[in-house]
Amino acid sequence: MKIDKLIELINQKKNPSVMGLDPKLDMIPDCVKQKAIKEFGNTPKAATETLFEFNKKLIDACGEYIPAIKPQSAYYELYGIAGMEALYKTVVYAAKLGICVILDVKRNDIGTTAQAYADAFFGKTDFFGQPSQALPVDAATVNPYLGTDGIKPFTDYEDKFIFALVKTSNKSGTELQNIKMQDGREYYFAVADMVKKWGENSIGRYGYNNCGAVVGATYPDELKILREYMPNTFFLIPGYGAQGGKASDIYPAFDNNGNGAIVNSSRGIMYAYAKQNDPDNFDLHAKNAVLEMKKEFTF
Repeated sequence: MKIDKLIELINQKKNPSVMGLDPKLDMIPDCVKQKAIKEFGNTPKAATETLFEFNKKLIDACGEYIPAIKPQSAYYELYGIAGMEALYKTVVYAAKLGICVILDVKRNDIGTTAQAYADAFFGKTDFFGQPSQALPVDAATVNPYLGTDGIKPFTDYEDKFIFALVKTSNKSGTELQNIKMQDGREYYFAVADMVKKWGENSIGRYGYNNCGAVVGATYPDELKILREYMPNTFFLIPGYGAQGGKASDIYPAFDNNGNGAIVNSSRGIMYAYAKQNDPDNFDLHAKNAVLEMKKEFTF
């Protein structure tokens, strides 16, 4: 799936929102956990089924309204093989429904290791002569701080797209990203220059290329500056909602057609039931949270 397809899904559903799927067992309602434990006991298999069933119900409730999901790999790696199996099942389930899958892994390395990461997410792995995609996703987040040779294996896959970290939403990101360079600009501009270069040969029909940028909602001034500086770069925007970013802070990230960005919400959707103290209907509350978020980004 190229960036054009994501934009088409956004336009079709009139919603530039991505549902982050970062589940933790202690936050998943008992109605899901107890069903799995009853069938499989206190076993890793019960953890797999709990994580997947939670995600599946969220996707079933919200999939009609969202163009994409963004599972954060760390929340599955946390549970070892059980978690990775749940991640795989989640990715496959969403893909069958035509939902774009952005894997949040922030991977990077050099040489053959970078190639192995890219092949794992975007390509086919040779399982004893039987090529198969190890984790079939449409896009991935990457860390650009090792330079071009850590990114090229990903951009070589012309039917996939990436989001490179440019200006992140966390407070301590300024420790590196805002260091002044000799030309007076802050360091994140150097990264932005590289991201623009990596994507310059893949501009699609909507004016955006397959090398996007992660730009946090918690720095609205920089977000606006980067939108003007990177007119052909599609943004993935974390930091909305639970981290403090407001819809009004994010509006400058969009172009005149309402394109140019997709905004992530994880806890605000997954655990919307907590505000109502109604865990048994967590999927309904997630859907309502998605619809409320959609209203905020209706142009």
